[in-house]
This record gives sequence, structure tokens and C-alpha cells, in this order.
Amino acid sequence: MPKTITKTEMPQIGEKAPDFEALDQDGKKISLKQFKGKELVLYFYPKDNTPGCTKEACSLKERYSTFKKKNINIVGISKDSQQSHHKFIEKYDLPFILISDTDKKVQEAYGVWQEKNMYGKKVMGTVRTTFIIGADQKIAYVFNKINCENHAEEVLDKLEELKLI
Repeated sequence: MPKTITKTEMPQIGEKAPDFEALDQDGKKISLKQFKGKELVLYFYPKDNTPGCTKEACSLKERYSTFKKKNINIVGISKDSQQSHHKFIEKYDLPFILISDTDKKVQEAYGVWQEKNMYGKKVMGTVRTTFIIGADQKIAYVFNKINCENHAEEVLDKLEELKLI
């Protein structure tokens, strides 16, 4: 079980999203500023090619045309290398950007790099979390509990509820 998330660790609804600059799967610099004036679904996941992470990515891929029609951008972030991301994208034909955060700076800025209990052993790792960031670059919603297979539906429902689409 991940440790309890507190306000000081993770940006909360209404707060400005932490800016970041990191490289995507192709070595291109990606920053939060690039998405100013647009809604962004920023999702953090533990590892490429693992069952839950693959289900989550494929869920978002399956509904990608809906996100695109509504002008919603999707960016995934994990500590995997650019090469790992590139292979993950190719294997599953993922249509969105994956950011390589090998130094964990973006994950730390968003409070998702936390102590976790894996098989009775305490380890540091990525807590699966999705942020909806509004066009004003503020946090509109935070998903802490994620159903990997239906995540796209959860996100689209929340975007509609928030009147962002």
C-alpha cells in the first residue's frame, strides 16, 4: 500500500501545476508551458510493458480519438528510458507522448515518487496518478485510485463533469 498522500506532497485541485521540462521518447524537450491554453491529461505510471501500465495506456489509446476531437492532450510519464518508451509506443501503437523521467524530478515535483510496500518490503516507486490540468495550468482534478482497464472512461467522464469538454 502506498503511504497516505498529503497536501504538501502532491499538488491539489486549484493549485498551479508544477512546471517541468523533460525528454520524450524521441529525445524532444517537452514542458508544461507547451500546453498553456489547452487541457492536459498528465498520467504517471510505474513501468512500461507491465500488465497494469499496459492496460492503462491501451485504455487511453482506445479512446484517443475522443480526446483529440475534444482538444485534450495526453502525456504519460514514468522513470523508464527513452528507448523503453519508444518500444512501448511501437508495440502498442500508442498515439501520445511518453516522457522519460529517469532522474524522477517530474515525479517528485508532482508528489508521485513515494515509499511503497511491495511484498512486505518498503521501496521507493511511482504511485499511479493522473492529473487533469486546465488551460490555465492549474490542477482541475487528481485521480489517486485508478481502474487501469477503464481509465479513459473515468477521465472523459470527469472532463465532462468539470465542463472541460
